[in-house]
Amino acid sequence: MKLLLDTHIWIWSLLEPGRLTKRVVKALESKQNELWLSPISVWECLILVERGRIILNQDVYDWLSEARRRAPMKEALMTTEIAIESRRIKLSHEDPADGFLAATAKVLDLTLVTSDRRLMKGKGFQILPNR
Repeated sequence: MKLLLDTHIWIWSLLEPGRLTKRVVKALESKQNELWLSPISVWECLILVERGRIILNQDVYDWLSEARRRAPMKEALMTTEIAIESRRIKLSHEDPADGFLAATAKVLDLTLVTSDRRLMKGKGFQILPNR
């Protein structure tokens, strides 16, 4: 299975793994699965640190470099097709980052790993719920 980590799942896997369910931990640790990360998640992480919603013990840019070394993932590059799909995909809310992640999952045929109940209600893309 090809798994696209929602921003919070990626951050929790590195900083608070106890917030992940056994099912998600097993999926993330399985050598049979590919782990994918969107640049949107890196962007969201930077914003969360800037706003003080995530506190790191080191510079955020150093943390990001270390995180990429500790947990290498395939990069889900942004494409024109994903940008267009982000406006077509139907979500119950207007969070642009969630739209991009859902569209990325759909276009690249990835399963989005999330705890976000609003994303779990989305249609047209696969979800692995962390619950």
